[in-house]
Amino acid sequence: MDEVLQHLKHLGFTELEAKCLHVLAECGTQTGYEIAKRLGVSRSNVYSALQKLAEKGVVLTSHGEPTHYQSLPIEEIGDKIESDLQASIRYVKSHMPKQDTERTEYFSVEGDAKVIERIRNELKKAREEALGDLWSEEAELLKAELRHAQEQGIRILVSTVGEAVLPDGIHQFPHGREEAWQERNGRKFTLLVDRKLAIIGTRGGGEPTKAMLTEHPAMVELLLNNFFHDIVLHELHRDMGAKLDEKYGKNFKKVIQKYTESRPMEEKSTEGKRRKKK
Repeated sequence: MDEVLQHLKHLGFTELEAKCLHVLAECGTQTGYEIAKRLGVSRSNVYSALQKLAEKGVVLTSHGEPTHYQSLPIEEIGDKIESDLQASIRYVKSHMPKQDTERTEYFSVEGDAKVIERIRNELKKAREEALGDLWSEEAELLKAELRHAQEQGIRILVSTVGEAVLPDGIHQFPHGREEAWQERNGRKFTLLVDRKLAIIGTRGGGEPTKAMLTEHPAMVELLLNNFFHDIVLHELHRDMGAKLDEKYGKNFKKVIQKYTESRPMEEKSTEGKRRKKK
């Protein structure tokens, strides 16, 4: 019963209204006194709730003393709520002030379901292009939206990590990133929609799913340049992979170590030779 009451509340009924509807659905025609006695609440509160239900058109009232109440079939109630809701949505869409402003602030979304839902909704708004850097897990979750966008003529380019199989027509660029990154820091993902909206987030790794959304030009340009670099590296590695690995190491590890380690590799090599001579 609790779950039914919770969903009735989601549909716009107060807790007492929901309880009155449940009693009428369970017991059939009742007086206000009978409902109040069954619920263990004051008659005045029950009569007030029943009056509201009658005004909403979901409960019928009889004439005479005492007044009897009867709930409409739940199918009718559902159809009425759906019709009223659609009418309200149409009105709000037509009359709500429209703002054409950029989201240059940085907005955050937390929670796996909320993040995935936000990304799916933003993908549905794409008009020309979507560029993504996704792990296979996220690519799988967004596959339906990516397919739909591609079928609508939206250009989809995705740099992927792991074994990701995307629908035909989507340009896919397998990424050389090491799988160990996933275990250490979680799976980082990015999405750039119409070169206007930037989405950056993290899933997995034992941490809560988080994402940031912004239309700030600097962040948009940063993601765009990063994606272009991925494409260039993909083409270079496809054509000259063996030579590049030999000279620079797998995934250009020698180049990265040269600039990110505490001391350059050349210095360590020279110091090692000196120790051997001693």
